[in-house]
Amino acid sequence: MTKDPKTEAKTQSETPMHDHVPEIDMKLLDILVCPLTKSSLIYDKEAKELISEKAKLAYPIHNGIPVMLPSEARKLEDTN
Repeated sequence: MTKDPKTEAKTQSETPMHDHVPEIDMKLLDILVCPLTKSSLIYDKEAKELISEKAKLAYPIHNGIPVMLPSEARKLEDTN
């Protein structure tokens, strides 16, 4: 039994893109630093963010790509 190419293409296009979210490359984490403080970052896999404790910012990761713009970062609440 042969597959109909039209049906096959339709099935692939109906697959939601969010089913597979790319992970961040761990080698990239080794070289990335906070653009403001030049300090190391902590990877929060669950929140998909890179945390700069020194700058009190959380940089988002979109589709496996870190967005290292301070204007796009979430401000962390002060716990003191």
